[in-house]
Amino acid sequence: MLNHVVLMKFSDPGDAPVARDLLEGLKDRIGQIRELTVGLDTTGSALSYDLCLVTVHESADDLRGYQDHPAHLEVAGWIRPRLAARAVVDHES
Repeated sequence: MLNHVVLMKFSDPGDAPVARDLLEGLKDRIGQIRELTVGLDTTGSALSYDLCLVTVHESADDLRGYQDHPAHLEVAGWIRPRLAARAVVDHES
């Protein structure tokens, strides 16, 4: 399994709940997603990001299929202009 972890810091932290709802809507629309979890930061520390997305895929090919899927591209098109920072880690489990 391939775990795709994305941390997002929004220019306006108020956008994070909207992003969470949009991302959670992808689970039933994209077959290459085995699991999807979205969490919002609860501490608000200076080091915190606003949102953490974790998706699980069978393979790197499935991750690419998810990333190229029109539904993902639509959500990413809404999110990316609102980001101040983003970090990604892909790891096998």
